[in-house]
Amino acid sequence: MIPLSILDLAPISAGSDAATALRNTIDLAQHAERWGFKRFWIAEHHFVGVASSAPAVLIGQIAAATNTIRVGSAAVQLGYTTVPAVVESFGMLEAFHPGRIDFGIGRGQRSDTGFKPKQTRPRTPRQWREVDGVVIPLPFDLRGLLDKDRVQATMGILQQPGAVVPEFGEQLADILAMLDGTYEVNGFDVHAVPGERSGLTPWIFGSTKGQSARLAGAHGLPFVASYHITPATALEAIDAYRETFVPSATLKEPYVVVSADIVVADDSATAKHLATGYGQWVYSIRTGVGAMPYPDPDDCPPLTEEQLPVVKDRLETQFVGDPDEVAELLSALQRLTRADELVVTSVTHRHEDRLRSHQLIAEKWGITP
Repeated sequence: MIPLSILDLAPISAGSDAATALRNTIDLAQHAERWGFKRFWIAEHHFVGVASSAPAVLIGQIAAATNTIRVGSAAVQLGYTTVPAVVESFGMLEAFHPGRIDFGIGRGQRSDTGFKPKQTRPRTPRQWREVDGVVIPLPFDLRGLLDKDRVQATMGILQQPGAVVPEFGEQLADILAMLDGTYEVNGFDVHAVPGERSGLTPWIFGSTKGQSARLAGAHGLPFVASYHITPATALEAIDAYRETFVPSATLKEPYVVVSADIVVADDSATAKHLATGYGQWVYSIRTGVGAMPYPDPDDCPPLTEEQLPVVKDRLETQFVGDPDEVAELLSALQRLTRADELVVTSVTHRHEDRLRSHQLIAEKWGITP
């Protein structure tokens, strides 16, 4: 079996708080190390019901509380920071925990994504295709379904007023130059300390066949395709990465990681019950309607007709069931994408159920010592 890793968001459950969520994430990481997971990655989210808003800070705490598992970001959103800040912070993490830090970066919500308000137009019914048991939704325009003004206003406060975010390709080139010690400004050498010559490798995260996938390929860097975020375009992103891949000092061949959302329980009925609040929670994240904590499945209203289209692709592509069912779907996803590694995220209301979900899939996948 290929390696299995974890992507976590430090989810805040209804009736709990951020401090508890952060402690639970560290507890999960410690269990993940014992269960044989290869990596433990932290997603970056802001102003929603998760506590992973500062990945580098949380990564340091997790790495200090574990011994061998690799810990990293999935991913730092470069649209909200600067290249020196991120290189130096991850350089510091690598100095504290040599050989254990994964430096994941992504574009983030930014002005060059084309995410601009536009007139909502009638849409044809969504179509799906199923490949070897894995659902692949055909791409659709999510932008017309979101409260764009709210999302843009909220994300806008993460940047300094009037700040111009450099193009992602420029940021990646600057990161690589800072890491290898060749960065210059107006002919003057600039050295990132710590960070320079640290051995860090950028991992590029992307969800479409656009810039991120192609940059990862052109620079010979590992690529993470976010099937769990935008399942409709993940396969195209992987194809674009492989088509543009150029061997580098980092990689001689493409290295693809594919993400999947899962909920595993001892039986299928229990798993489906535990996943009840997933749609409501994803809706709150996608639309920025508020910092909704993860709902209790025993007290969660159904999605409305207005909410369902915003999250239907995520509901249809979440792998929910007993260990045999979920492992079969993960195996099919791996065969379909030819992934070198899979990374799973599993969110439930109760921490005990989240631990159990990861433990069951680790045992079934055969990674547990």
